[in-house]
Amino acid sequence: MEKDAELFDVTIIGGGPVGLFSAFYSGMREMKTKIIEFLPYLGGKVSYFYPDKVIRDIGGIHTITGTKLTEQLVEQGKTFDPTITLETQVKGLERLQNGNFVLTDHRGHQHYTKTIVIATGFGTLKSVELDLPNAEQYKKSNLHYYVQDLTKFHGKHVVVSGGGNSAIDWANELEPIAKSVTILYRKEDFVGHESNITKMKNSTVRIKTPYVINQIHGKEKRITSITVKNTESGEDQTIELDELIVNHGFEIDLGPIADWGMAMSDNTIKVNGDMQTTIPGIYAVGDIANFPTKLPLIAGGFNEGPIAINGAKKHITQDKELEKLYSTHMDTFDK
Repeated sequence: MEKDAELFDVTIIGGGPVGLFSAFYSGMREMKTKIIEFLPYLGGKVSYFYPDKVIRDIGGIHTITGTKLTEQLVEQGKTFDPTITLETQVKGLERLQNGNFVLTDHRGHQHYTKTIVIATGFGTLKSVELDLPNAEQYKKSNLHYYVQDLTKFHGKHVVVSGGGNSAIDWANELEPIAKSVTILYRKEDFVGHESNITKMKNSTVRIKTPYVINQIHGKEKRITSITVKNTESGEDQTIELDELIVNHGFEIDLGPIADWGMAMSDNTIKVNGDMQTTIPGIYAVGDIANFPTKLPLIAGGFNEGPIAINGAKKHITQDKELEKLYSTHMDTFDK
């Protein structure tokens, strides 16, 4: 088993938006920092699932795409030169007699750290796919479980299936560029943010509720139409389309971390006011963190990261009162 004997003050598991901002703040606190990321790149799932989606809920940034936000976060996260390990899945956890931790990855390599910040998002996400016999054959053509390039929907007849934030967001994003957008949901009432629902209802988006996709009809490996069923009346209708987007949620897998012995709730990790889990020295931030006043926004995660880092700093130094630190305290940045 290969050992990395170098000891870090904090190891951040997850190189997504919240993990990157946590690394930046950790550097400001002059903590020796390592980021371990499962994917072969930093930025997490935002750039993968929502590269062209416009994000508007971060203070001071009126609008920004997922790709641009990711680029800026990666640059910011590297400010203080953290050690970055990509394409690595953390599996094992051991606590040493001196209180430090040893993390073992999927290759058997060991990583030594004084504290840990878990910023994995929900872990591995897999889109819930259509449970229809012939759906699989259209995944490489015009059946989409996420959107990476908006331009391919320009001038097309698009159907979106789903009633949550992702489905509503894509309906709103596509409405100005598509020939037509139809959204269908199995219930009468949508479950996304109220302002986005209102925007959609006041647009040209055609809303069909309560409907579910009953059949897919295709030609030459492309879907040409779908049959939808009214969940109340049983009535069937056929909708012709060019592109079909399905946002029925995700299957969540936290992986081996779920077996570390932390208190869990609904596949998330319970934390206290310092973002500390039930294991002293281990913290959780972002989507994976569970506490009563949780705000499920990226901006909320950007607040949780520094709280966790401050908690980790106190854990290491045993300071009862830790000096508050702001970027304006820094005279210069090296980068």
